[in-house]
Amino acid sequence: MTPNIIILSDHAYPVAASIKQEIGGTIQGLEGRCSQADSSFGDVRQHMKSCFRGGEPIVAVMASGAIIRLLADQLADKYSEPPVLAVAEDSSSVVPLLGGHHGANALAQQIADALSSHAAITTAGDLRFGLALDNPPKGWELVNPENAKQVMAAILGGEEVRLQGRYLNAAKWLMESNLPLDDDGECVLSISEVEREYLPLELMFHPKRHVIGIGCERDTSTDEVIELVENTLSDHAIPKSCVAGIASIDLKADEAAIHAVASKLNVPVRYFPAAVLEEETPRLVNPSDVVFAEVGCHGVSEGAALASVGNEGELIVPKVKSKRATVAIARAQEIVDMSEVGRSQGRLFVVGIGPGQEAWRSPEVTRMVQEASDLVGYSLYLDIIDPISQGKTRHDFDLGKEEDRVRHAMELAGEGKDVALVCSGDAGIYAMATLVFELLADGGLSDAASRIAIEVSPGISALQAAAARAGAPLGHDFCTISLSDLLTPWDAIKMRVKAAAEGDFVIAFYNPVSKRRRTQLEYAKGVLLDHRPENTPVILATNLGREGEQVRIVPLAELDINDVDMLTVVIVGSSETTTVDTGDGKTWVYTPRGYSAKEGTGIKS
Repeated sequence: MTPNIIILSDHAYPVAASIKQEIGGTIQGLEGRCSQADSSFGDVRQHMKSCFRGGEPIVAVMASGAIIRLLADQLADKYSEPPVLAVAEDSSSVVPLLGGHHGANALAQQIADALSSHAAITTAGDLRFGLALDNPPKGWELVNPENAKQVMAAILGGEEVRLQGRYLNAAKWLMESNLPLDDDGECVLSISEVEREYLPLELMFHPKRHVIGIGCERDTSTDEVIELVENTLSDHAIPKSCVAGIASIDLKADEAAIHAVASKLNVPVRYFPAAVLEEETPRLVNPSDVVFAEVGCHGVSEGAALASVGNEGELIVPKVKSKRATVAIARAQEIVDMSEVGRSQGRLFVVGIGPGQEAWRSPEVTRMVQEASDLVGYSLYLDIIDPISQGKTRHDFDLGKEEDRVRHAMELAGEGKDVALVCSGDAGIYAMATLVFELLADGGLSDAASRIAIEVSPGISALQAAAARAGAPLGHDFCTISLSDLLTPWDAIKMRVKAAAEGDFVIAFYNPVSKRRRTQLEYAKGVLLDHRPENTPVILATNLGREGEQVRIVPLAELDINDVDMLTVVIVGSSETTTVDTGDGKTWVYTPRGYSAKEGTGIKS
């Protein structure tokens, strides 16, 4: 996960900036005391607890004691704790406090090297032997972590270590450590690809060098494919912990059953085009002309498995069939790094960043932006999130190029990239999310772009921001109407304005005016005056959450169209909307939760 670099004052910012440059992440500062941070928080205790409970790494430029006191009541299970590091404000020391075997020790050393500092690592195993047995490197899995504590205690107590297994040559991280190795050692570290009982002082490590190839018909049930995979593994005595990943043809990038298997095994999925799989035909055990006629290669499950393990790999389980699916398993000579195999299913994050103020951006949106490799959007919106998007590839578009930018984002995701399509306000309210699904429905995308994973994350809409700044005008039924006739016929807009006026809705008008369009809001004002009082409050909210923010309240009869521009949201109250003044001289607008005259409509006829 992306590290949270936490500071409490501007004095800590230079160190935080150096850390960010080395490990990425976002600099998060205490509100009112950190002017340069990427984002801010109000309560340091609650913020750090939230990060900790979410399993997010914490790198705090503050005293170790303060961090310990802030998180003390959260400590429960060391095997689930994320890395928590304390960094001295003068950069002299980096202290991994928690999660030492979940990356904290390695992260501390990396930061210390970058800062020309000292990593105060106190984990005995790391100090004496140069490794953590309960945190093996990528591509290895410790099968019996419950034995780790007693084995490490025995080694630290003077017992020697015996390495055994058929795959020792690949375990260089053990061979090159400072462990006290001896052929007669009491403590046993086993490298194996079988499941069996363990000795009391034995740790079993499984190398991940198996890849499962899967082919299936469209919409095959997840239960069928999961059962086929599990039975195949069981029948051939292949432990799940030896599986590096799942592979298939790119036509199946959006197949739910394949993703369900990957989730079940907690491994990644990678995809290959038919042409790449066809190159594996000479190595297939069960080539099929029927499959070739259907998808352009002679085998999907066998071909995908073989393509994943390289030329030196071998097919150890030829194609196994169920009613609608096939599975094959190949084994590589070395550990398989699935990130270097084929491509992933691309992801499109459609995110709403709110009106622009960082404090109004959701943590989920921030996470999606940080996970993305590419950002697509109107230049102004990309500039707004620049503090959390360092190192990302930007794809800037002008206003009026909405379809171009959405199509570009989807095609990038079709290449296997993680892409954030950045919108202001809420992505689903007069924004880009709708266009994403329109393009999917209408076609015209590449096949790869039509098979991407899509996630939409909400943002604070302009109407919500305007309402909050003015009080509570949306306290009863309300609607939104865009006055732009670029995409909606003017006759339809007039019908909706009239219907909303007659229904006595509070109305939020989007796109109220433009340089060429000045009459629509005047028309709406006239219609509304026929149905609600002249003193009905109207909120004019401009540049919400940005420099130059202005919120004005005027009576409906006095609404001047010249006071409205393209960056203004106009909220017109219902017949029940009213105002109240507070002691500080501020006027607030609110709409009561119920009509005052329940027996009547309360609507002006």
